[in-house]
Amino acid sequence: MNFLTIGHRGVMGVEPENTLRSFLAAQEAGLDAIELDLHLSKDGALVVMHDTDVDRTTDGTGPIAEKTLAELRALDAGRGERVPVFEEVLEAVQAPLQAEIKDAQAARALAQVMNERGLAGRVEVSSFHDEAIAEIKPLVPGVRTALIASRYGTDIVDRAVAAGAETVCLNIRRLTLEIVERARKADLRIIGWVVNTQDHLRLVRAFGLDGATTDHPDIKRTGRFTA
Repeated sequence: MNFLTIGHRGVMGVEPENTLRSFLAAQEAGLDAIELDLHLSKDGALVVMHDTDVDRTTDGTGPIAEKTLAELRALDAGRGERVPVFEEVLEAVQAPLQAEIKDAQAARALAQVMNERGLAGRVEVSSFHDEAIAEIKPLVPGVRTALIASRYGTDIVDRAVAAGAETVCLNIRRLTLEIVERARKADLRIIGWVVNTQDHLRLVRAFGLDGATTDHPDIKRTGRFTA
């Protein structure tokens, strides 16, 4: 399998994260897939944003869950971009997507959209929440899932298997050869994050990982030549 390069929230190193502008730039750069984050608005829309509140990435304040889609739309998400909904991203780009469920309650809403549009082959569902992965698995036939972890040990492999995930997305700063070997024995794919330097890239290549999530589109180009 080819080494995959996944755009983190689009290409957040150069464009406003989780915006259509960022996703289009990731596609233009030729990244293999695009990662994005999903929350539910107060009125149940699948909005694309990382944090639980809007403070860091927009000119507004307050929790996403306490705002309607119309209220979220009124915010500036950077360079005049608006907060997108998941369906807009599906229309704007053709690249494969990795949709991260930030709020476990978004699992059912995402499952509904994926089933209506037949997205099991295009969208991989990821989450830090084991229960979100386990919940969406039976709801979307054929869906591919990934368990994400930042602080973890060898137990991450058992957790991924129990949740039914095919992939683990792991913080490269805590990665060890033991964890890689255990994941391989369990037939799990391994994606490293966040890979933003040549040293990071050499590390994930040395571990023999299946891919890397990056903030910078040029990692795709240089990754071809890094052993």
